[in-house]
Amino acid sequence: MVDHAVFDNAPADLVIPALAPLYERIAQPMAWSLFRLAIGGMLVVEGWPKIIAPFAQVGFVEGIGMHPGWFWSPFLAGLQFFGGMFIVAGLLTRPVALANAVMLAITLWFHHAHPYGDAFLTQAGIDALKNNGQELFTPAAVARLADGGSRFLEQVQVKAELASLFWTGGAFLFAAFGGGYLSLDRRLFRKSF
Repeated sequence: MVDHAVFDNAPADLVIPALAPLYERIAQPMAWSLFRLAIGGMLVVEGWPKIIAPFAQVGFVEGIGMHPGWFWSPFLAGLQFFGGMFIVAGLLTRPVALANAVMLAITLWFHHAHPYGDAFLTQAGIDALKNNGQELFTPAAVARLADGGSRFLEQVQVKAELASLFWTGGAFLFAAFGGGYLSLDRRLFRKSF
């Protein structure tokens, strides 16, 4: 059991006690709000293509066992896009962040369980690249695909996993602690979720 608040700034516990008001009134509210903006904002950005094509993910969601896809594809698109807006505003933060955290945890599992693969190109593709690469591909593409795209796909895989881990952790953090200082939850509701 914790015997003090998570964001406690008791002057007696600080190396520089005079900084307690700065932490409480400026640093913590700003940091919490900016992080909430980043987590919610990225959900909005990543959710936008899904909102404009809500049934585009039907096959994908059914492929990971979520049936019926015609329900889950638009539901998850809305959860991501509108949920991101709610998180940015700090409105209904805990339940919306929890729902998104679960969705993001599934995304993290998917990226880990279904890696992008070893290469883009077969050996025949690599040979064609070597023979005609200067005519068909830009120099940057030739450099990225010289090994069939293995190193490039490895970088994409690592970035997908790390990004999913970051957004999942951030969403769970807001599910646990709420919208914080500068949130609509704090302004509109007398009780916390």
